[in-house]
Amino acid sequence: MAFMSQHKLLAIIDDDRIKAAIAAAEKQTSGEMRVSVSRFFYGSVRHAAEKAFDRMKMRDTRDRNGILFFVVPSRHRFVVVGDEGIHRKVGQEFWDKLVAAMAGDFREGKFNEGLIRGIGECGRLLAEHFPHQGERDVNELPDDIDFGNKE
Repeated sequence: MAFMSQHKLLAIIDDDRIKAAIAAAEKQTSGEMRVSVSRFFYGSVRHAAEKAFDRMKMRDTRDRNGILFFVVPSRHRFVVVGDEGIHRKVGQEFWDKLVAAMAGDFREGKFNEGLIRGIGECGRLLAEHFPHQGERDVNELPDDIDFGNKE
């Protein structure tokens, strides 16, 4: 496994494209999306993603409809974590579609493409349950990518 420095992570992830994808997806839904990219670490990617979800205050949305895309490029792994408001309204098929939209790109090391595809699919799928609220809809969480380390 390759150990990636913060500098390498910044070179791999296209911050502007990812933020633009989040902004476009959030125009379809009141759901809030964030991305966290981590350096290599040993241990459970799911557990680290759940800790990042809490650290990034993803539960602080009015409708509890935050989604975190947690990526570990050096391990070619990712986890998508959603808040309880989403879980109440969508079934496992939602998560399966989201992961399938991203998995092929991640296997090939195309992290930006996978994230953009997943974020777009997330916006499309969430719009059914959490439609955009027009001018009343505010961006509750920042769109900046988090480059936190292992949680």
